[in-house]
Amino acid sequence: MISGVAKFLTSPSLNNITSNTNSQVMMETTLKSIGRPGFILIDNDIDSDTKKYAAAKEFLYQATCLLVYAALVVPVFKRGAFKIAQKVFNKSEIGNFRSLKQYDRYLKLCDSSLNNRLKTLGKEIKGVYKTDADGNKVKKLVRDDYDAIAVSELEKENPNRFTDLKGAIEFGNIVGSVFGLAILAPQFSHVFIHPALKFLGLEKSAESNDNKKLDKTV
Repeated sequence: MISGVAKFLTSPSLNNITSNTNSQVMMETTLKSIGRPGFILIDNDIDSDTKKYAAAKEFLYQATCLLVYAALVVPVFKRGAFKIAQKVFNKSEIGNFRSLKQYDRYLKLCDSSLNNRLKTLGKEIKGVYKTDADGNKVKKLVRDDYDAIAVSELEKENPNRFTDLKGAIEFGNIVGSVFGLAILAPQFSHVFIHPALKFLGLEKSAESNDNKKLDKTV
């Protein structure tokens, strides 16, 4: 069963689909929080009070989605997927990374040119020291933050990106996105949005506007 799950998580198709999922969802949700309220406000077929109410409600909902995603996906699902991958895969398949943050830094180095990569590896880490073989305290270099295997890969023209680990992390990202945006965000929005609209005085405006419409029909 584990081998079957591993093959699914590391399949080229999944890696292609889930590439940069985090940035895509964040960008899409941010654009929605700006674009949708904007389109509502420029709709001349809706009266002013209703436009303000609908635009504010849509903005608050998209902002809630963005907050839920940022607070849930990276801290819980992506890091959780990283830890699960460490238990499921061999170190030879996923590398010996201590944390999700370290692996993200490794991938960024992989994306740079070999020349820039080698320069970065030789840079000192400000304020961080290590003890050398002679017992002297010396500044720690960027290359010292990785094990020998990772450093040897970074010194190659095309380093190993450990796609098994990347696939597992991005799969966790997708699961977190679905759970956060489809399940949790609507629940949080019910608790947060209406009190916020009442605080802004927009919900009363909408209610009074509806009453005016009813009066006219009567």
